[in-house]
Amino acid sequence: MDDADHNGGWYSEEEATFGDRLAGAREAVGMSQSDLARRLGVKVKTLRNWENDMSEPRANKLSMASGVLNVSLRWLLTGEGEGVNNPEDEAEQTPEIRDLLLEIRDIRTQMTTSADRLARLEKKLRKRMEGSQQ
Repeated sequence: MDDADHNGGWYSEEEATFGDRLAGAREAVGMSQSDLARRLGVKVKTLRNWENDMSEPRANKLSMASGVLNVSLRWLLTGEGEGVNNPEDEAEQTPEIRDLLLEIRDIRTQMTTSADRLARLEKKLRKRMEGSQQ
């Protein structure tokens, strides 16, 4: 079974846009637009624009979204790869498993946010150190 069959072909590049896949993945994990926007650190209007294909996220937000939504970057962009499960697969998940998956996604998002913050601080420190050496 190829990826298109696994995902029902619902979100392939021919059938859906990036915004469709983002909205579908968000809905599949039971998040509202405001929940996802908060987790990604963006305004609801920004997320709505992404889902309506009016704009696209930067790479770091795209990476965070794939982690929070538990889908691959490739799937979000093209519809190929690991994406939203078929409804039959979701029916097999118990509430406990869904809760654990949500907690894992939360931790992944926190780690990504922390890594971004650390990179910004390192860059700031380097600039200050370079400035003090001159």
